[in-house]
Amino acid sequence: MRRTAGRGGVRVSGTERTVGDAESSTVRGTLSEPSDPYAETEPEWADRPTSTRDVWRAARVRRKALRAEIRRFTQRSRRRRIFWISAVGAMVLVIGGSAIAAYSPLFAVEKISVVGATTLDASAVEAALADQVGTPLALVDTSEVKAALLAFPLIETYSLEARPPHDLTVRIVERTPVGVIRSAAGYTLVDAAGVALATTKDQPAGQPLLDIEGGPDSAAFDSAGLVVRSVPTDLRASLTGVSATTADDVTLTLSSGLVVVWGSSEDWPLKAEVLSRTLVKRPDAATIDVTSPRAVVVG
Repeated sequence: MRRTAGRGGVRVSGTERTVGDAESSTVRGTLSEPSDPYAETEPEWADRPTSTRDVWRAARVRRKALRAEIRRFTQRSRRRRIFWISAVGAMVLVIGGSAIAAYSPLFAVEKISVVGATTLDASAVEAALADQVGTPLALVDTSEVKAALLAFPLIETYSLEARPPHDLTVRIVERTPVGVIRSAAGYTLVDAAGVALATTKDQPAGQPLLDIEGGPDSAAFDSAGLVVRSVPTDLRASLTGVSATTADDVTLTLSSGLVVVWGSSEDWPLKAEVLSRTLVKRPDAATIDVTSPRAVVVG
């Protein structure tokens, strides 16, 4: 830049400024052109190898892929929802239909069968339960069945089994008599629990006479009942008498006159086995004491 001084003023880039009469100077310089806001400029992505169209195309592809994934997820969810709704609906229909059918006359009782009766008359039991005929199987009144079966003391336990569409089966377990108790009323047949099953004037055949201290409510009776049920089957029919004063001195009498001192009901399997072997070895024995089964005393 060059400055010229002289009289009259200072000139800078064509502009004249008056400083004073004594000195003048001229300053010339070059100024840059102002920027044009409308001039074409390179975009920020100009140095990138990808064009705008490619960028838009990639974005559009991503959007399409996202929409497709959303559609697939929505379809899967819809299919799962439809499946579960259908499954629950089918289950409700099946359960509801079964319940309606079970409580309808379509499954009413038409036949009652009694299974397990040996001493009892099965037809008598069926007749006692005749009130249940016509009742839907699901509505059979168990309390009424129980009340009807109480009339048969020989029944120890029972169970009901519904067999659609129309059959009701009653399975019973009869009480096992262990002997008779003699009284003024006659001979009362009882089981091991002391439950009276029947009373007759004459002693029933094949049932031993029970002579138990304290009667059916005593510990001696409980022990005697277990002993009678432990006697070997081949000897049970020949048993004529059972006596006991305590739970530890149960004594059996056979029709042959043989007296078996059994003792308590403990170790009954071993006692039964030892008694059978001893009878084979000593058929002429008058007494056999198996109170201690490992030291049998034969008389």
